[in-house]
Amino acid sequence: MKVEVRNNNVEKAMRILKKKQKRDGFFQLLKEKEFYSKPSERKREERKKNIANWRRAKKLRDQLR
Repeated sequence: MKVEVRNNNVEKAMRILKKKQKRDGFFQLLKEKEFYSKPSERKREERKKNIANWRRAKKLRDQLR
């Protein structure tokens, strides 16, 4: 990943880098790799995430109607 520093503004470049990494899923991957999780725990978390995404999408669809 590459971020250009303009006018010696390193803080802004760091913010842009963090946003790119968050969008890319880098921090989520670090969190998952920090500790071992059993396969059953991974499946449970994946189901919870999918349900939350489905509810969020349903809420947006309902607002458009």
